[in-house]
Amino acid sequence: MTRSVSGRIDGGLAAPTARSRDFTATAVRLARRLLPQRLATIVVLLLGVVGIAIGVVGPLVLGHATDLLFSGVIGRGLPAGITKEQAVAAARARGDGTFADLLSGMHVVPGQGVDFAAVGRTLALALTLYLLAALMGWIQARLLNVIIQRTMAALRADVEDKVHRLPLSYFDSRQRGEVLSRVTNDVDNVQTSLSMTISQLITSVLTVLAVLVVMLVLSPLLALITVLTVPLSLLATRTIARRSRDQFVAQWRNTGRLNAHVEETYSGFTVVKTFGHRAAAQERFRELNGDVYTASFGAQFLSGLVSPATTFIGNLSYVAVAVAGGLQVATGQITLGHIQAFIQYVRQFNQPLTQVAAMYNTLQSGMASAERVFDLLDTDEQTPDPPVTGPRRRGPGRVEFDHVDFAYRPGTPIIEDLSLVAEPGSTVAIVGPTGAGKTTLVNLLMRFYEVDGGHISIDGVDITAMTRHELRSSIGMVLQDTWLFGGTIYDNIAYGRPDATEAEVVEAASAAHVDRFVHSLPDGYQTRITDDGGNVSAGEKQLITIARAILAQPSLLILDEATSSVDTRTELLVQQATAELRRDRTSFLIAHRLSTIRDADLILVMEAGRIVERGTHDELLDRRGEYWSMVAR
Repeated sequence: MTRSVSGRIDGGLAAPTARSRDFTATAVRLARRLLPQRLATIVVLLLGVVGIAIGVVGPLVLGHATDLLFSGVIGRGLPAGITKEQAVAAARARGDGTFADLLSGMHVVPGQGVDFAAVGRTLALALTLYLLAALMGWIQARLLNVIIQRTMAALRADVEDKVHRLPLSYFDSRQRGEVLSRVTNDVDNVQTSLSMTISQLITSVLTVLAVLVVMLVLSPLLALITVLTVPLSLLATRTIARRSRDQFVAQWRNTGRLNAHVEETYSGFTVVKTFGHRAAAQERFRELNGDVYTASFGAQFLSGLVSPATTFIGNLSYVAVAVAGGLQVATGQITLGHIQAFIQYVRQFNQPLTQVAAMYNTLQSGMASAERVFDLLDTDEQTPDPPVTGPRRRGPGRVEFDHVDFAYRPGTPIIEDLSLVAEPGSTVAIVGPTGAGKTTLVNLLMRFYEVDGGHISIDGVDITAMTRHELRSSIGMVLQDTWLFGGTIYDNIAYGRPDATEAEVVEAASAAHVDRFVHSLPDGYQTRITDDGGNVSAGEKQLITIARAILAQPSLLILDEATSSVDTRTELLVQQATAELRRDRTSFLIAHRLSTIRDADLILVMEAGRIVERGTHDELLDRRGEYWSMVAR
C-alpha cells in the first residue's frame, strides 16, 4: 500500500468520481494545443486541399476515357460519311427512340472506331494525377506526424511541470497507480487517438466538400439523392456515440483503478504474501479487471456499430444513384463516362463518412483520456512562491512555530495552537503516540502543507516569504521510509549535492559509515541499486540516505524515525552518523526509541496535536509525567 509523507495509508481511497463529460469542449481544447504549430498546420491543410483537388479530378479523367472507348464502339457500328445528327434522325425514323436519345448525349463520329492514342494519353494523365495526389498525401501525413509529436511532447512537458506544482495533498488523496495512469496511459492514448484520427479527419472533411461540389456540377439531382443519406448517417452515429461515450469514460477510469491496485500490490508484495492476502488480492484484481472488461466491451461494441450502420446507409445511396443515373444515361441527360465518374464520387463521398464513423471509437476513447489529463492540468496548484529578491544569507538556524493550527480535513484539527522555539544549533526531539502530529510538524516546516493559522519562521523570516526551493535546500531530511532510485550507490549519495566532487562524496559516505560495507561489494561505489533498493539491507539503505544528507550540508536537519528499521549494531552506527550530521545544526528528531533522544537539548511530548510536556530528558523524568510513563513502559 502507498504511504504518504504524513504517514497516513492511502491505498484504500477510491478514485475520484468522474464529472460530467463534454466531448466538444475537450476536442476544442485539444485542438487549441495545435496552435503553436499553426504554420505547419496551414501547410498541411494546403497540401490536403491540393492533393484532394487532384484526386477529385481523377474520376472525371477516367470517365472521359470511358466515353472515348464507348463512343468508338458505337461510332464503328454507324455508317461512315454521315453526321451524328443524321444518325440520330435515322434512329428516330425507324422508331428506335431510346438509341436516338443515347446517341444524342454522346460525342460520336459515325464510322470512326476507338482512338486508342487519345485513350492512352487520358489514362497517362489519370495515372500522373493519382501519383501527384499520393505524393501530396505522403507529405501531408509526414508533416502532420511532426505536428502531433511536437504537440504531445508539449503536453507531456505540461503534465510533468504540473505534477511538480501540485500540493502534497493531491497525492495523499489519490492512489499512486491512478495518478500514474493519467500521466502515462492516458497521455499515450491521446497520442494514439490523434495519430490515428486527425489525419483521416482532415482528409475526410476536405474530400467530402470537394466531391460534393463536383457532384453538384455533374448532376444536381444525383447529388441531392446522395446527400439525403447524410442525415441518416449522422443520426445513427449520434445515437450510438451518445451511448458509448459513458462506457469509454468508465473504461479509462476503471483502468486507472486497476493500475492502482496492481502498483500497490507489487509494491507491497512481501506484505501481501506474509499476511496471506494473495487470494484477496487476486479476487480484487479479478473484480477490477472485470470492470475494465465490461466497460471496454460495452464501449467497443457500441462504437463498433457505427461503421456497419453508416455503410448500410451509404449503400442505399449507391442503389438510388445507379437507378436514377441509368435512366439519365438512357435519356441522354448524362454520358456513360459521367455516370461512371459520379458513382466513383459517391464512393469517395461515402467512404470518408464511413471511415470517420469507424474511427469514432478511437476518437471517443482519446477524448475520454484527454478529459482525464485536462482534469489533472486543471487541479488547484500549491500557492505560488514569492518573487525571488536575490540570494538570502543563511542564518544560524533559529526555528519558531508561533500559535500554529492545521487540519488535513476541515473540522478535524491535527495541530492546535502549537508554539515552540528551536534555538540555533540545538537538537529538538519530538515524541508521542502515533497520530499525535509529529510528522505533521515536519510537513508544515517543509511547506508540504500550508498552516491554517499562525506562522512558522526561520531566523525571523516567515517560511511563506521564501521560495520552496530556498526553504527546502536549507533542510536535510532522513526519513523512516528510505528512498533510493535505480542507479549506483555513488549516484544515490551524490543526489544530495550533484555538484559535489568525488572526494566529498566519499567523505560523506565515510562519515555515515557507508564506506564500511561498500568495499565488501564487487563494484564498490559503482554497485547498482534496484529501484526499491532490494539488493541492499534496510540498515545499509538508511546509511546511504544519511550520507546523502551529510553531503547536502543543510543548515537544518530533520530525522524522522531514522533508526526504526535497523538492528541494534547498525543503530549505533546510525546514531554516530547522525550525531556527526547534527553537529552545529538545528535538528529535529522524531523517534519512538527513546534511547536515541536522551542527549537532545529539548524534548517535546505531543498528544493530539498539542505539546503536553517539554524539557530535557532528566527534567521530564523528574516530573514523572507522560514522558516518564513512556520511558517506564
